[in-house]
Amino acid sequence: MSITIADVAARAGVSKTTVSRVLNGKGELDLRTAERVRQVIAELGYVPSARAVGLARGRTRIVGMLVPSLTWPWMGEVLQGAVDVVESEGYGLLLFTFNRGEESMHQFASQVSAQSFDGLLVIEPEGTLTYIEQLHARGLPVVLIDDRANRPQFPSVATTNYAGGECAARHLLELGRHRPLVITGVERFGCTHERLDGFRDTYAEAGVELDPRLVFEGDFTHESGRRGIQHAFDQRLEFDAVFAHNDLSAGGAIQAVRETGRNVPNDVSVIGFDDIPYAEHTEPPLTTVHQPMRQMGQAAARMLMGYFGGTPLPDEPQVLPTTLIVRSSTAPKRASGDPAPSRAGARRSASVRWRGGLDADPS
Repeated sequence: MSITIADVAARAGVSKTTVSRVLNGKGELDLRTAERVRQVIAELGYVPSARAVGLARGRTRIVGMLVPSLTWPWMGEVLQGAVDVVESEGYGLLLFTFNRGEESMHQFASQVSAQSFDGLLVIEPEGTLTYIEQLHARGLPVVLIDDRANRPQFPSVATTNYAGGECAARHLLELGRHRPLVITGVERFGCTHERLDGFRDTYAEAGVELDPRLVFEGDFTHESGRRGIQHAFDQRLEFDAVFAHNDLSAGGAIQAVRETGRNVPNDVSVIGFDDIPYAEHTEPPLTTVHQPMRQMGQAAARMLMGYFGGTPLPDEPQVLPTTLIVRSSTAPKRASGDPAPSRAGARRSASVRWRGGLDADPS
């Protein structure tokens, strides 16, 4: 049977309140009494509840984390980054998902009311930003991860979506690809606009205007990548490259292109966005814009840990750079009549990395 605080109090001949004061270092106690209580704790092997001790000190030592779903491809990386920091500081993580809509929100709100955690990390479930801002305004420390260009009224950690789009465009232009098909993310997300703007602006600076017929609205799924390719073929639109706004839709695009009998990367080069583990296992392996998702989770958790230690939360977003990872799904465009390179020669190193710098305008 587990040892309780009542057992300690009975063995030491004191009240449970006295034992609690010894554990929490609160109140003035007779030194001999305090020493006797500590000796009994050691003899019985009593381990106090971290939550109970935290509550007695006015802190739970729990961090809440609210996310839309655990099925998002990069969610595990963000969670692992946050957990790495939170657990290293002796805190626990209480995770909430938004899978059941209003029911999930009611459950989360009840935990907020019960003051079940000291601070909150958020990957915004759609439609909850105003509520989260209200929580922050009422005194709950909140840090948003992946702000999707929403620029909330509380601290956040973001990445350079605009610069990521720029890097993808520069790479394709250097390969001689002047007819890119863009398969975007969800239109209402700010990150979708930033990635498209960075890509489009870079082509425009090179004197190439994107064909608006070659901008296809996707939804970040594998199937939307396939639909984007099918749409272009149905409309008989010529394209020599694809920039997909995430790796899943890029994988769908690769598959659809190859099913038409065209070669990736020689006929059509494909770039994704995110650099999830899947990107290394497409055929061919996917060139993509790496988002530092684990580092974003770590940075957000460090903000909260710093706040608990007395450091004010920052007023400006912390922005981490994207990095272009060049793999085998992109290659120089061949001049008409040039022989196709060998299959082995088309497989290039995955170690080439170009950074989307912090000085680039992320908005």
